Amino acid sequence: MTAADAVLIAHLPAWAFAFVLLLCRTGAACMLIPGSGEAEVPMLIRAGFAVALTVLLLPVVAPDMPPPPDDAWRSFGMVAAELASGLLLGWLARLVMVALSLAGQILAVVSGHSSVLQPDSVLGAQGAAIGRLMSLAAPVLVFASGLYAMPLAAMVASYRVIPAGALLPAGDTAQTVVEAVAACFALALRLAGPFVLASIVWHVALALLGRLVPNLQVYFLAAPAQLLGGLMLLAVLASALLAAWREQAGASFRLLPGL
Repeated sequence: MTAADAVLIAHLPAWAFAFVLLLCRTGAACMLIPGSGEAEVPMLIRAGFAVALTVLLLPVVAPDMPPPPDDAWRSFGMVAAELASGLLLGWLARLVMVALSLAGQILAVVSGHSSVLQPDSVLGAQGAAIGRLMSLAAPVLVFASGLYAMPLAAMVASYRVIPAGALLPAGDTAQTVVEAVAACFALALRLAGPFVLASIVWHVALALLGRLVPNLQVYFLAAPAQLLGGLMLLAVLASALLAAWREQAGASFRLLPGL
């Protein structure tokens, strides 16, 4: 055995521990981040992507990795902390994707299309067809615009703000979670805002019509017009809606820890 081989063997435990810590953060994040974290992606592919990404990032983040502790419980605690950090990063990036699906659900409800259900792995067992369409459009836009690289860059940069093996500060984490959820719902409502406003105007007009013409069967007149009007408004505003979401998604990704 040469001296170089002896040095390599001596450093193997530290490299193995660093690989495990990095895999915990990247693996947890890859289960949720836009692109690889989609429910349609098989779990085996997601796991393989996480391992490949860990191998590529290990030489980059190795200087920031702590040495292996002597206490086994301390090692388990560091692994749990890395899993929590990865889940937080992936979940924060995933929320902006959920916002587009929520906007689709709101859109479907106010336009009268909520009875057409499709299996939806994003928001539940079943959801409106328009919401499902939006949830499928989100990863397409992320890949087409190159936004998928920003959460990956955030994973590497996160070691500057969340040291490897360190627990997340409870107060700051709770505040970040609350603000992220509020921003998700606010974005969904803003995207669906034109449809909500049109629905309010439409129902006020129907109420006035019902008062002016009591014998008119308002429901049978309004239901087909509401369905058709919702589809026409979606056809007119779809490109602007998706463009606005893509811009907001980029802004949200830039707020990820480390970027």
